[in-house]
Parts: sequence; structure tokens; C-alpha cells
Amino acid sequence: MKSILYNETFTRISEEKRNKILQTATNEFAEHGFESANINTIAKKSGISIGAMYSYFNSKENLFITIIQYAVETLKSVLDEIMLSDHDLLFKLEKIIQAIQLNSRENVQLTKLYGQLTAENRSDLISQIVSDMESVSADIYTKFLEQAQNEKIIRDDINVNLFAFFLDNLFITLQFSYSCEYYKKRMKIFVGEDIFENDDLVAEQLLEFIKSAFLFNV
Repeated sequence: MKSILYNETFTRISEEKRNKILQTATNEFAEHGFESANINTIAKKSGISIGAMYSYFNSKENLFITIIQYAVETLKSVLDEIMLSDHDLLFKLEKIIQAIQLNSRENVQLTKLYGQLTAENRSDLISQIVSDMESVSADIYTKFLEQAQNEKIIRDDINVNLFAFFLDNLFITLQFSYSCEYYKKRMKIFVGEDIFENDDLVAEQLLEFIKSAFLFNV
């Protein structure tokens, strides 16, 4: 069970004000990383005093982890909605790909924040965050593949834990390709300048790639 790292005072303010603080903090951490992010800047841009900020969060670490937890819950809600539907394996995979395309464009800063985590040197902080973030997709994808294997939809010789990891890596790369300038340029080099005008083609071809690895002759 995740720890609640904000104080009760944070729950007493309006939802609009809470969302503004969380979004402002997300932007600051995404642009500067944890160490260089300035909590005074976050407070000022949020329209609150630094005293109020520390009444909501006891430390910058607590604010940072709360942002990550928010991102994790957002991811989990999207995946749960897709996975709990009655549709078949391929339809669910296609919907995940489409959700990544949409959410990566709409939540660029969250993706940048994810990228910043790979550069952080705080092993204690990263250990907790990685556990929170990656356990969500690992659990969902592994159970998803186990069910598909039990139903004889995918090959028996697949190691579902490793293939869940491979699948998640594909999705992470796709996520960065729609939100980070380096990866966007990289994708254009491989497949052309107009690739971001053809989401359907990307989704269709990635699904074909996944099918060739996971499925029987479909």
C-alpha cells in the first residue's frame, strides 16, 4: 500500500488549487529534475506562499513522490479500463497503443518527468519510485499475457515475465517518440517527416510487430 506523503491541509483546499500545485510541480521537476527543481519557484507559480507549500508537503521529496504517485494512478486507470473490457487480445493491445499516442501528446511533461528519473543520482528516492511506477505495468502486462497463454491465444514457449518486460519497453519507446524531441527526430529519420500525421499506420504496424512475436498464425 502506497504511503500518503501530503498533509491533511492539502486535502482541505479546492480541487482546482490542488491540481494547479501538482501541475506546476510536474512542470518544474520535468524541466529541471529533482535536484535542480526549486520549491520556491513551484510555490510562486502556484500562487501560494512557501509557508503554505510546506504546510501541504513536509519536504521537496514528498512533493516529488506525490507527483509520481499521481502519474502512476493516471497510468493505472487508463490500463485498467482497457484490460477490464470484454474485448480480445489484439483489440486491447491496439487500444493501449492508441492511448499512448494520445496521452503522450496531452501529457508531455509527465513523459519528460519519467525521462528525468533516469538521470537522477538519488538511489534511495529512485528505488521507491521505480517500485511504485514499474510494478503497475509489470503486474498488468504479466497477468494479461498469462491469461492469453492459458487461453491458447499466444505461444506456449513464451516466458510471460520477459515478454511483459519487452512489451513495456516497446510502449515506453513509443511514448518518448511522441513527446521528447530527441526521440521524435529519431522516429522521423527512420520513417519520414510526416509520420506524426499518420497515427493509424504506426498503431497498425506496431500491432503487426507484436503479433509476430506473441501469437499463433492470426
